[in-house]
Amino acid sequence: MQDIPNVFGSMVFNDKVMKQRLPKDVYKALKRTMDEQKHLNLDVANVVATAMKEWAIEKGATHFTHWFQPLTGVTAEKHHSFISPVGDGNVIMEFSGKELVRGEPDASSFPSGGIRSTFEARGYTAWDPTSYAFIKDNTLCIPTAFCSYSGEALDKKTPLLRSMEAIDKQAKRILKIFGNDNVKRVAATVGPEQEFFLIDKELYQKRPDLIYCGRTLFGARPPKGQELEDHYFASIKPRVSAFMKELDEELWKLGVLAKTKHNEVAPAQHEVAPIFTTVNIAADHNQLIMELMKTIANKHDLVCLLHEKPFAGVNGSGKHNNWSISTDTGINLLEPGETPYDNAQFLVFLCAVIKAVDEYQDLLRISIASAGNDHRLGANEAPPAIISVFLGEELTAILEAIENGTGYNKKEKVQMEIGASVLPHFPKDNTDRNRTSPFAFTGNKFEFRMLGSSASISDANTVLNTIVAEALCQFADRLENAGDFRAELNALIKETIKKHRRIIFNGNNYSEEWVKESEKRGLLNLKSVVEAAPYLISEKNIKLFTKHNIFSESEIHSRYNIMLEEYIKVLHIEALTILDMTKRGIIPAVVEYLKDLTEVVKNKKAISSEFNCKLEESLINTISDLAACLYKNVEKLDNSILEAKNQDGLLNTAKYYREVVFINMQELRSVIDNLETKIGKKYWPFPTYGELLYSVY
Repeated sequence: MQDIPNVFGSMVFNDKVMKQRLPKDVYKALKRTMDEQKHLNLDVANVVATAMKEWAIEKGATHFTHWFQPLTGVTAEKHHSFISPVGDGNVIMEFSGKELVRGEPDASSFPSGGIRSTFEARGYTAWDPTSYAFIKDNTLCIPTAFCSYSGEALDKKTPLLRSMEAIDKQAKRILKIFGNDNVKRVAATVGPEQEFFLIDKELYQKRPDLIYCGRTLFGARPPKGQELEDHYFASIKPRVSAFMKELDEELWKLGVLAKTKHNEVAPAQHEVAPIFTTVNIAADHNQLIMELMKTIANKHDLVCLLHEKPFAGVNGSGKHNNWSISTDTGINLLEPGETPYDNAQFLVFLCAVIKAVDEYQDLLRISIASAGNDHRLGANEAPPAIISVFLGEELTAILEAIENGTGYNKKEKVQMEIGASVLPHFPKDNTDRNRTSPFAFTGNKFEFRMLGSSASISDANTVLNTIVAEALCQFADRLENAGDFRAELNALIKETIKKHRRIIFNGNNYSEEWVKESEKRGLLNLKSVVEAAPYLISEKNIKLFTKHNIFSESEIHSRYNIMLEEYIKVLHIEALTILDMTKRGIIPAVVEYLKDLTEVVKNKKAISSEFNCKLEESLINTISDLAACLYKNVEKLDNSILEAKNQDGLLNTAKYYREVVFINMQELRSVIDNLETKIGKKYWPFPTYGELLYSVY
């Protein structure tokens, strides 16, 4: 690829293309819809549809699809060709405004969480004009929302769009108080860093657990893992580099601002990161990134693993959600400026975030909850399940000074002294970063580090937007009615810091001391989906979502049911998979190895009773004992799966899977991992960790 600027966005019906192909009045009407959330007239939609179709056909497209994000966590597509019969045996290529703005996929087979009867099938997709259409696999993809026949949201995009409107509305109220009447739009912006593993496709196909579950359900640690830390930022190997090069090219064609790529900490682990963009587009782009990583990896005889913890004993994969809020006039509202102590507008928005995170730590935890992420949170590469905010030394000192009513002496910028005169001089940041924090301020944004690698970023950002909107709403209600604005503003900031300072923690989030300290502060430690899920339907959270029109009460209960149903199904599939692999692969391998060992002993003793058989006999005894333990654990897990059917209600069933089935799986795994280290290589039926993690190199 030689001419990146001309290739970038070449498969996107973006603003540049619209200006070229749409009449001026139609273009202006569409821009009003995009910028001001105005409804689009069908006559305008017809003109847009015609231009979009002609452009797509010129690019080789033969079909169109409403591209949407149901509650499965992945995207969905129903393809229609542009052809339309003309009565003489021929066809013409047509695409109407009605087809552009509305689709009707069958909604009965998508998760609904009891929001509708199973026999009710109708669902609607509605064009989201704020996210550009694009061409993928010769198909015009139109980003859409997805709702039921009765109007309930059945997707992740609709609540995200609602939350964007909420934070826009409340942020503009605050800005108006500060005299910024010229701001027409405030939007959350996000840059999600995406971690993933790449392994050899041939080896992947020999591991049913990777195929069915996305993670290994057993596997002894290899002699070398990530101990030497020699993979992080190391030179990218040729096979991976070829994959990344093609990924960049395809993402650039789709207008995705792919910027950074590098090796991550664990062997076979990597990362790609885009530049910030509006949260709705960022969510769409992240779904495209995940999809393209899988399809392009396949072309290189690789498999991309997006599970949060595909391998025990090495780092899992997350998705760092870099979140900020900006105006259409180019102002980042979380930019401290040169004098943050005196920047009252910044301090109001900062305090709103702190207040929001403290009061709704349960919702933030729920927004990233999944069976896969339960394996990762609290491990050595991910934040714990305890929500806290890292601000760094400078901002913390500023807030303490405000709370105590004392002055703040700004730190002067210090030049870095590296010790070699040939190296360039540059100013040192006043504050270090904290990689252990789940929610860290990093200059002019917050990095929410708890998201799992396979997750849609829509859930977390819907919650972030909503809880900050609520805090801003409370601030605006108070400041708009203030008699003495300056005095009320100072009191508001001071009170907020004092009331919510418990959520601020700049230390080591991995330490046991912090776990104890956080408990004293009254912070939540929700270690699993099962512990977190019930908070979603608390009175406080239902009131929040309904107040800002993010979810109706029925939509909230629907998502609660879906969260528990998915958790149960994931653990059930994993339990069945490890049993299947054990019964059909590992047990036969153990029996075969024991048979050959006993044959060796028998043959040696047949030749001479003087032959030493201690090695073989010791192995036979050890493996026989482990085999008996293996059989016992298989029976135990089998029985617990049957017993799970007798649990009453979703929450009790989920608890049973967490507390009984999952523990039984872990006990079975322990025996299998032990056996793997003692069974001969030619007998072991599945690729080992060493082979999987180092096959690409």
